[in-house]
Amino acid sequence: MVERKNIPMAMGLFAMLVFFIASSSFVHASDEADDAIFYESFDEDFDSRWIVSEKEEYNGVWKHSKSEGHDDFGLLVSEPARKYAIVKELDAPVNLKEGTVVLQFETRLQSGLECGGAYIKYLQPQESGWKPKGFDNESPYSIMFGPDKCGATNKVHFIFRHKNPNTGKYVEHHLKFPPSVPSDKLSHVYTAILNDDNEVRILIDGEEKKKGNFLSSEDFEPSLIPSKTIPDPDDKKPEDWDERAKIPDPEAVKPEDWDEDAPLEIIDEEAEKPEGWLDDEPEEIDDPEATKPEDWDDEEDGLWEAPKIENPKCESAPGCGEWKRPTKRNPAYKGKWSAPYIDNPAYKGIWKPQEIPNPEYFELEKPDFEPIAAIGIEIWTMQDGILFDNVLIAKDDKIAESYRETTWKPKFNIEKEKQKAEEEKAAAELEGIAGYQKKAFDLLYKIADIPFLSGQKDKIIEIIKKGEEQPNLTIGIIASVVIVFLTILFRLLFGGKKPAKVEPKVEKKTNTETSSSQAAGENEDNKEKEETANPPRRRPKRDN
Repeated sequence: MVERKNIPMAMGLFAMLVFFIASSSFVHASDEADDAIFYESFDEDFDSRWIVSEKEEYNGVWKHSKSEGHDDFGLLVSEPARKYAIVKELDAPVNLKEGTVVLQFETRLQSGLECGGAYIKYLQPQESGWKPKGFDNESPYSIMFGPDKCGATNKVHFIFRHKNPNTGKYVEHHLKFPPSVPSDKLSHVYTAILNDDNEVRILIDGEEKKKGNFLSSEDFEPSLIPSKTIPDPDDKKPEDWDERAKIPDPEAVKPEDWDEDAPLEIIDEEAEKPEGWLDDEPEEIDDPEATKPEDWDDEEDGLWEAPKIENPKCESAPGCGEWKRPTKRNPAYKGKWSAPYIDNPAYKGIWKPQEIPNPEYFELEKPDFEPIAAIGIEIWTMQDGILFDNVLIAKDDKIAESYRETTWKPKFNIEKEKQKAEEEKAAAELEGIAGYQKKAFDLLYKIADIPFLSGQKDKIIEIIKKGEEQPNLTIGIIASVVIVFLTILFRLLFGGKKPAKVEPKVEKKTNTETSSSQAAGENEDNKEKEETANPPRRRPKRDN
């Protein structure tokens, strides 16, 4: 009886333990959510939260669309060759001067990216001179981050704008040697971690690709801190300043025996014709083994000529044809004379303006970033299908990592597996095509060996070899060989000679008709003579 009473008590303790564990997990998740300053998943339509620019040139249509192959939604660039601009105001500005700030977002280039941008601008407060409905490329930003590719440009930008305290002007500072944009059509996540120690780290898919220091001239161009001195813009080079280290010797005189007109090469008068030189033999002769093709028609193709080959008699002889003395370098050649150079006694070195203090120079220990008050996407692209998703601003890189693992990684793994399967399928198809092509070429070689095709064998072999060098021409090659085969077969079966001409029946004519007929006949005879006098049209030589 006592044991039964203890059961409810034990069940109660177990329920309390489960609730405590679940509560702990819930608190931990809430803590992570609290650390996310801003997060946009685009699970719901963006119309009520994001503002599309009303500027006339930004006529690209944004759409709330699923990522291909997923149920996950994103912000889609729906049309090619358009400008796009859209902005989301933050509830409160984000201070970039204190602690760590992480900027992260996903893009998927579903149609690839040949020319266009897929970056985000983190905008300054509107007091700096911009309005959401008037958002454009002139709207001032604090940081611009993300992929950009067109022509020679292929980089993941990281640019920050900083105000010079002396001049009041904003200067764009670009990260040197940024990473390249992934070239596939998979989902990728881009992360920029701004640390409190002036370090910035750029991650792609969670892997660090670039690291730099905001104060280093080796990492940003132009350098955040200007040089202490600059060349004096008002300084002028003196008129008598001589920058020539060497000058022609003014006392040098051209030697009397210096002949500037002597040629570089002269005929070698001492050369003798090699013994055995064949003066009467041409270098090339008609190929004695060549035969006139059976389908050659002198009336249509012109007079057939055998192709030329190298004269075999010349191979064993020093040479053939007319012998000419070779040339040799002229020992008397000196070229145009010029005075030798000597050290310039008036040389003062390369002139440079004197250095003066730089009025734009300043010193600081940390960048004086402007706060981020809004997130804007302002791009021009020739491709559609760019999908933005899971835009995040956080204070801890671990938070960004947890979002990557839960939102990006599962999609990427699915896409990667699909890509791998497609590549394996394509490789298998290629292998199958290669096997088919080999069988096809083997068959064509057998066709080339058929006796009645002997006159065209060399031509068929040449066509087949071209096909083997360029497999994409296989079908065309097969068609060409089949046409040749059928043409010759048709000639063999039905003959290739033209039907004999039928002479018209001659009737008796009157004298007048006879005279007219004779005059017409003379004209025809003259015409035939003129045609006979003209040389027949010759067909270009055929290579065997």
